[in-house]
Amino acid sequence: MSGTPVSVRDNHDATRLEIETEGRVAVLEYEITGDVMAITHTIVPSEFGGRGYGTLLAAAAMAKAEKEQLKVVPECSFIVAYMKKNPETQKLAHSSVTF
Repeated sequence: MSGTPVSVRDNHDATRLEIETEGRVAVLEYEITGDVMAITHTIVPSEFGGRGYGTLLAAAAMAKAEKEQLKVVPECSFIVAYMKKNPETQKLAHSSVTF
């Protein structure tokens, strides 16, 4: 781990959250329709595995949903697992989602 602090950026135009470091980008892709945010993919380059970037992206997505009063539909298996491990996030789940 490089020890360099990372931050998550919301790239509205690309509808994704991003962490850019060392010339590479980890992303969480989402789609917003009305008051629903579907999280479709979380992609972290393999060389960044184990750094917690996926968790940072997931937490940022939950914060975005809460701030914007959106209900989350986790279509990405990583986000389903994240929400199962973090039951406090389940209040953000759309009514169609079960854990």
